[in-house]
Amino acid sequence: MLNKRKRNEFRDVGLLILRIGLGIMFIIHGYPKMFGGPEVWSEIGTAVQYLGIDFAPMFFGFMAGVTEFFGGIFLILGLFFSPTVFFLLVVMLVAAAQHLGAGDSFASYSHSIEMGVVFLSLIFIGPGTYSLDKKLQEKRRHHRY
Repeated sequence: MLNKRKRNEFRDVGLLILRIGLGIMFIIHGYPKMFGGPEVWSEIGTAVQYLGIDFAPMFFGFMAGVTEFFGGIFLILGLFFSPTVFFLLVVMLVAAAQHLGAGDSFASYSHSIEMGVVFLSLIFIGPGTYSLDKKLQEKRRHHRY
């Protein structure tokens, strides 16, 4: 059995692995959305209609791509962590609403819901020790004294 100190150390390694894995996947998912152009953005942006928003689908589609692509990068770095996971959570909620509203199968919407649960959890857990947010926090603390 691991002692508490070792568990905490491994917890931070686990969070790093989780951030890197999710980050890579969201970069891969976000890249074609972000660089797909107006047709792709408009198609993706129609998802917000299931939330009663029926204007600017191109803007919302582009923002979904930006959120996934840069969100993946920020996840890996552990930078701007809280806002990043919040915006990724919002994208997952919109995706789930779109799949549910379209009457898609459980297999279609379960991934969005699962990722939403992960991002909601990460809001409370934080990025861990091996993150730029943590390093910047330590640097600010040392400059105050």
